[in-house]
Amino acid sequence: MTIVKNITTDQSALLMFKAHVIDPHSVLANNWSISYPLCNWVGVSCGARHRRVRVLNLSNIGLQGTIPPYLGNLSFLVYLNFGQNNLYGHLPNELGQLHRLKSFGLEDNKFSGSFPSWIGMLSKLQILSLRNNSFTGPIPWSFYNISSLKWINLGFNSLSGTLPNDMCNRLPKLQEIYLHSNKLFGQIPSSLSHCIDLRRLWMSDNKFTGRLRENIGNLSKLRDLYTANNHLQ
Repeated sequence: MTIVKNITTDQSALLMFKAHVIDPHSVLANNWSISYPLCNWVGVSCGARHRRVRVLNLSNIGLQGTIPPYLGNLSFLVYLNFGQNNLYGHLPNELGQLHRLKSFGLEDNKFSGSFPSWIGMLSKLQILSLRNNSFTGPIPWSFYNISSLKWINLGFNSLSGTLPNDMCNRLPKLQEIYLHSNKLFGQIPSSLSHCIDLRRLWMSDNKFTGRLRENIGNLSKLRDLYTANNHLQ
């Protein structure tokens, strides 16, 4: 059975989200209502062609609570930003259904649990920021299948494990990498030299080893490099 999704689907998903979180500053309280056109709701933008929700930007408005699975129904979503709120808990697997997503920002919240393996299903993702949360465990190998990634910020979490040696063969478009202040370890990927557009590389405060300088010598666009408090040569 095929489920038809339309703008009513989007409206229902967002109203369920509103009901699921605390909005202490009443940013959504009155505006997010069936009395107003969905595409005029605070933080919401729709596409001109299909009139489906493409942007959901609710950053820095003090939201509290967890993210419900209903947001996985926003199948035309391209940009999602919940940064700088007080959201917590695990991320629902249903967000892996957002196959059009290009930018995903959850920085400066209180999310926890292991790094979501379903992020590897977001094949068009270009920007990912999970900075300053409490994610744990290794970065799943499926993550390195997102060849479109340009900008990743995973700093200030409790991620552990190693990076694949062929990381930049698999993610060749990377321009900015922020992995600082985690519990990552092991050899620096020798493939770093293949991230030819790399501009910023922050890997400080981990337990990396290896010969970094040999791997970044030809990166002519590299401007910011922070590798303190590792075991690098």
